[in-house]
Amino acid sequence: MKYTFDSRAVKPGMAFVALKGEKVDGHDFIDQAKAAGAVKIVDGLEALQREARQYRRSLKAKVIGVTGSAGKTTTKEFLKTFLGCYGTEGNFNNHIGLPMTLLNCPEDAEFVVVEMGTNHPGEIATLCDIAEPDLGVLVSVGTAHIEFFGTREGIAAEKGELLRRAKEGGVYGPSAAAFENIISIRGAKAVTAADLPADLVCPLPGAHNRANMALAYAIARSLGVTDELCRERLQLFQLPGARWRRTEKWGVTFIDDTYNANPDSMIAALDALMTVPCTGKRVAVLGDMFELGEKSLELHQKVFAHAMKLGIPLVIGVGEMSSQCLCHLVYKKLEVLKKKFRVDVSAGDVVLLKASHGMQLGNLLID
Repeated sequence: MKYTFDSRAVKPGMAFVALKGEKVDGHDFIDQAKAAGAVKIVDGLEALQREARQYRRSLKAKVIGVTGSAGKTTTKEFLKTFLGCYGTEGNFNNHIGLPMTLLNCPEDAEFVVVEMGTNHPGEIATLCDIAEPDLGVLVSVGTAHIEFFGTREGIAAEKGELLRRAKEGGVYGPSAAAFENIISIRGAKAVTAADLPADLVCPLPGAHNRANMALAYAIARSLGVTDELCRERLQLFQLPGARWRRTEKWGVTFIDDTYNANPDSMIAALDALMTVPCTGKRVAVLGDMFELGEKSLELHQKVFAHAMKLGIPLVIGVGEMSSQCLCHLVYKKLEVLKKKFRVDVSAGDVVLLKASHGMQLGNLLID
């Protein structure tokens, strides 16, 4: 049985999850869902999570959890590719999305990969209570959502909960190795890009993406997937949504990486931009990052300083925080940049667009 909380997506035989949101109450659409063929109504968040926990315990599949400050979606997609399995779609990684992922897992699945996001202490524990992961993958420990955790040590403690809860241990990336509360977790192993076979070519640019692929590869190999099958399946890899999505416009190559952003992913994206072949000039359009608390301006300045140090010919800041940083051009409002942007780029240029999703920086590509 398939589950959905969108009454418009209901088809005969499905279950409809009625949730009360900030703007819409799903209970108002129960009759519509039934008329569309819903055979089951799940009433509220607690019922959803309870049902997901029960269904997870009936699955024979190994459940693999993936978390991290940056790179978790990319790593999750690599893992799904290597294992050839079902898993979280897009960024469906919270207290609602994870239960929905589990409930929609095929009964005969061998593996299921669930992404676990958090922006407040205790959320990873809640997700682990539902998913009861067999294996854990901690991609990175950075500064995303530091407003709510205070320090990177606090973030490490929260993310590390996945490795502590995973029944069979797991792996963690290089940035997590700096934290004693991570490396002391029993059964957890550090993995770096050096652990990848030299001839296993990453389809995405940047050392961070090769490191992400290494984590997925380590788990896949531990589960019996051969090198040959990993190489074969890697040809099918692709990222969902606005994540390093290349498009052409005006003879310019745009790299739309606007799904989300934090200081660590910003810096990694800038480094990756420098590896992209370019016959014109490289341009970085960087918008505001959210949920950085009192360190917001400092962290924005760190990102822009890195961009300038790389020698990128044109760095553009967009938003309240970004407009206070040292770069070539600044715009507080995206609408103003959009009116002038065409004259700033030329055929042959490669342009990186990177910001938190709420900045809607991808609208630069919409006429």
